[in-house]
Amino acid sequence: MSENDAGDHVDAGIFSCRRPPQSPETPDASDKRGARAGPADPYLYRMDYPSMGTCVIINNKNFHKSTGMNLRNGTDLDAGAAMKTFSSLGYKMKMANDLTVKEMQDLLYNVSIEDHSNSASFVCVLLSHGDEGIFYGTDGCVQLKALTGLFRGDRCRTLVAKPKLFFIQACRGTCLDDGIETDSAGDQSSERIPVEADFLYAYSTAPGYYSWRNTSCGSWFMQALCEMLLKYGRLELMQIMTRVNNKVALDFESASSTPGFSAKKQIPCIVSMLTKDFYFPH
Repeated sequence: MSENDAGDHVDAGIFSCRRPPQSPETPDASDKRGARAGPADPYLYRMDYPSMGTCVIINNKNFHKSTGMNLRNGTDLDAGAAMKTFSSLGYKMKMANDLTVKEMQDLLYNVSIEDHSNSASFVCVLLSHGDEGIFYGTDGCVQLKALTGLFRGDRCRTLVAKPKLFFIQACRGTCLDDGIETDSAGDQSSERIPVEADFLYAYSTAPGYYSWRNTSCGSWFMQALCEMLLKYGRLELMQIMTRVNNKVALDFESASSTPGFSAKKQIPCIVSMLTKDFYFPH
């Protein structure tokens, strides 16, 4: 099946599968964001800054022939949904399409050296092909750590002790998940903290596995992430991400004419170094 056909694709650029498009689900407008403890709570990130912060979206769709990576049809839907979602949550958006490795590094470096003193947090959405620990630019791959590490506490001082959230839609290997049947459905600036603290990495799939993307609807992970953020934005972030895991695990399954690629499942992987609870403001 060519990349121009509708259906599911894995973000390693090798195989593709198809499933019928799902009906969009409408966020529950009556689900109000609840009251929370004030900024003095030592287990709660401060949200009383002038700005929520910056959200950077890197959306790589077209790749140089030398990489062997296929066109990522459907990724523009992911980028558009992320733009709408994080904009509605109060972030200042920066979108970049089809960046080389150097362009990705330069963009994120330039963002990392900006003054984030008036920002409550930072968000980065990365959409591309990948492998374990690897993320693709249009001309090749780079260690994911080379991108996210630009925001470590010793490199980005104005985001120290503030949440830095990375949402990564990319494959992490070439394993397929067959599934299994079940029977049941106030900051103290004088404190020393680890430079790796206050990061959250939300991967679309578990280590070693393919990540599925539908050419008509977008990737399973980004569909679920944007829906759950809009529907349950009043909840603590890890509760929201658990709902993302639940939706991807239960609501999606591949259907393919390619032998061995039917009825496959996926589970996102949330790696948290957050040190406090994170709530989006009212």
